[in-house]
Amino acid sequence: MNLTKSQKKFIKKNWKRLPLSEIGSKVGVSENDLRNYLETTLPKEKLEKIVRQDGNISSPQTPLPIFKTWLRKNVVILIFLAVLVFAVYSNSLGNQFLSDDIAGIVQDKNMGNWFYYLRYWTINSARYFFYCIVFKLFGLNPVFFRLINIIFHLGCVWVIYALLSLLNGTPLAIMVASLFAVHPLLSEGLVWISGGLYAQYSFFVLFSFLLYYISRSKNWAKKYYWFSVIFYIPGLFTTEKAAVLFPILIFFELINNKLKEHWKKLIPYFLLTGVIVVMVVFGGQLGQRINALRTSYYQEKGFYNPLTQIPTAIANYLWLIVWPDNLTLYHSEMVYTNTQYTLMAIVTLIYFGLIVFTFLKKKYRKYCFWLGFFFISLLPMLTPLKVAWIVAERYAYLGTLGILVLIGIGLQKLGSILKNKYLLYTFFGIIIIALSIRTIVRNIDWKDQDHLWLAAARTSPSSPQNHNNLGDLYGRHGNFEKAIEEFKIAIALLPNYGDAYHNMANSYLQLGKIDEAIENYQKALTFNPGLWQSHQNLAAIYAQRGQINLTLEHLEKAVALNPQNPTLRLNLGIVYFNLGKKAEAKKEFEAVLVLDPGNQDAQKFLKSTP
Repeated sequence: MNLTKSQKKFIKKNWKRLPLSEIGSKVGVSENDLRNYLETTLPKEKLEKIVRQDGNISSPQTPLPIFKTWLRKNVVILIFLAVLVFAVYSNSLGNQFLSDDIAGIVQDKNMGNWFYYLRYWTINSARYFFYCIVFKLFGLNPVFFRLINIIFHLGCVWVIYALLSLLNGTPLAIMVASLFAVHPLLSEGLVWISGGLYAQYSFFVLFSFLLYYISRSKNWAKKYYWFSVIFYIPGLFTTEKAAVLFPILIFFELINNKLKEHWKKLIPYFLLTGVIVVMVVFGGQLGQRINALRTSYYQEKGFYNPLTQIPTAIANYLWLIVWPDNLTLYHSEMVYTNTQYTLMAIVTLIYFGLIVFTFLKKKYRKYCFWLGFFFISLLPMLTPLKVAWIVAERYAYLGTLGILVLIGIGLQKLGSILKNKYLLYTFFGIIIIALSIRTIVRNIDWKDQDHLWLAAARTSPSSPQNHNNLGDLYGRHGNFEKAIEEFKIAIALLPNYGDAYHNMANSYLQLGKIDEAIENYQKALTFNPGLWQSHQNLAAIYAQRGQINLTLEHLEKAVALNPQNPTLRLNLGIVYFNLGKKAEAKKEFEAVLVLDPGNQDAQKFLKSTP
């Protein structure tokens, strides 16, 4: 490369104070050519100074070695990180299935049939692929279902270490990967089996980003680039939330002043993101999610107000990252005083202000990227559409990385100020131990449903869902009077809570208070007409009372709501049989045998039906 005297003069004058990207644009040469020129003219110690001062986060802090060399050099660190992960999460392996795991895994009759999920749950098919493998090998064993989550978490930790060792050097990479390995805010997305999709899609997003960065640093090596694109696909088919990779890559290139130069490389990511957005919006999944929140969780119609939603979410997540104390499945304590809301709004404004400031100051842009990474990762959960809760710990799984990187950089700065690395190591060790203990304790909260609901009661006293769960807890232990108390609290907090009315009716039924049971089953159906269980129980009550017409009415409605339930169809067939409606009875018994070929009762009645 031949440079003019004026170019050389400008470089010599500015290499200490300007990023290489800016110098290159001023003198009209590429950043790589400029770096090659400096390598031939400056001694090693000055080159290292350039790397440290360069505000362009795309400049590798270490050379890009081949994989085997990198693995051999870092194997001890990778083993240490693996030990850290399993040391913290090993006490969760024996935990039971709970909450959404029951309906989504244990009671799912299609579990093990991946082609069913590929057809009907396409966007989540990558998640179910791993479920089906575990089910085929180990059956309904929660240890191995939960192990999927922990393995993906370990994968995320390793990828974070590899990415940051290239971007920022080994010391920061070890620090941030260790924090990510043990941070208790992430435990909900790991210990709760149903929450594991956040670790899974985060792994694919991070690994795709790592490969993209390596390809970019190697003059767009095709092997790494196309593998990056390929690994984006299983992320998208774990959940549409993986689409955050596309804006992350845009932001990365924008931070490095390369968006105009590299925009064509983002086209495959744009196309894949577009496909998944179309599938979500027009494929019915968005509508299904909204309907599920309204019917199962009684979410109100309408939209969130972004002026309250975003400050509430950002301030709460930042606080939980810094001080992970009040961890809960239900973040229901969302009623704030004007003073509290003002403080959250100030925190949010400071946060966005820092993004703008660090973007405008080029030497701080590496901070800007990680600040923005936090917010971009939360975007799928921060839409005004009521398709997500305002705050849920699992939502912050990926975004937490951005804040942890900044905390790691801050700790490094503190070490420089103290000029005592041993003091820094001691302080950091205390942080890791404290976070690990908090995570281990939090894992115990997820041991079983009883532990989880009692833990949530301490942190979420105004959650109607948790009071409903507490009622279920007391009911399972035979304390039906206490259960009714909890169901009444749930209804007082959420007057249209159909599930709580249904569960309270069950408790009244157990106490022999039949009229109260009927009244509450009817109220349950008023607020949630899809509760086939209420129809089923009403049918049973009326059958005992000899009110056959009401029995038939509620059984027909239950079967219409849940036609795949062989018990409902058998009972309906028996009622038809007793009423002399032999053709209708025969149809139901035949349907039962399709659903349950070995059902002896259906076989017996069918023989008696001409």
